[in-house]
Amino acid sequence: MSLTLSDVKRIANLAQLDMDDAHAETALAELNGIFALAEQMQAVDTTGVAPLAQPLSAILALPLRLRDDAVTEENRREDYQAPAPKAQDGLYLVPKVIE
Repeated sequence: MSLTLSDVKRIANLAQLDMDDAHAETALAELNGIFALAEQMQAVDTTGVAPLAQPLSAILALPLRLRDDAVTEENRREDYQAPAPKAQDGLYLVPKVIE
């Protein structure tokens, strides 16, 4: 996959970025380089390669030291929301800022 200059300008417009032609050309080259790297990585045959939970497990015989997923603290939502200007039903209320 490769992008064109019009693709980069469209993406910049959607992101509300003011990008001149020089910056768009630079961004185009960088983005196409990233996509080329992703295509190279996709082309690697990983058949028979076991997935890694962490990179060190490939070279060291270390057991994973993962803790149990257990709740260790009590629910203090009301305490945390007490200083908030507005909160309702466990949610913080904020002013509307979307155009």
